[in-house]
Amino acid sequence: MGNKKRRLIMRSVVLVIMGIAILYTLYANFTKEDNKAVAKGQEAPDFVLTDLEGKKHQLSDYRGQGVFLNFWGTWCPPCKEEMPYMENQYQKYKDNGVQVLAVNIEESEVVVSSFVKKHGLTFPVPMDRDGRVNDAYGVFNLPVTFLIDKNGIVIDIIEAGMTEELIQQQMERIKP
Repeated sequence: MGNKKRRLIMRSVVLVIMGIAILYTLYANFTKEDNKAVAKGQEAPDFVLTDLEGKKHQLSDYRGQGVFLNFWGTWCPPCKEEMPYMENQYQKYKDNGVQVLAVNIEESEVVVSSFVKKHGLTFPVPMDRDGRVNDAYGVFNLPVTFLIDKNGIVIDIIEAGMTEELIQQQMERIKP
């Protein structure tokens, strides 16, 4: 009986320790992500990313303009659907102080370049090759669009694909 009782106690102790470790890990991850995420009313984190043509885009260089900052991937169906709408509205708003930055998340240049050519996109498509900007903005699901006003403040975050009408409404909101 002594050996069985000792094994039961050891197994119980191991299970309790594992349970505590799992709970701590979950708690640490959830609170860490909450601290990193960008919220409405905050200044948008600055970044520098390079687009498909090799041009560098620094978010702070667009101060004075509204920025429609979209995170997307070629594999994402709602992203594919909203890209032509974004292009149409970009053509209407680019001369009115609204800039589109469509940040691609960790895909190859060949895949993204092919997508951009196929859809005739003319707005900048910076490449977040290592996911640092994605992490800084707390992006988990795609597409996500951050509406940034002329002062660099995030005024809204849209975590879904948008219709052309909705994109137009959002560009009106950030137009300086």
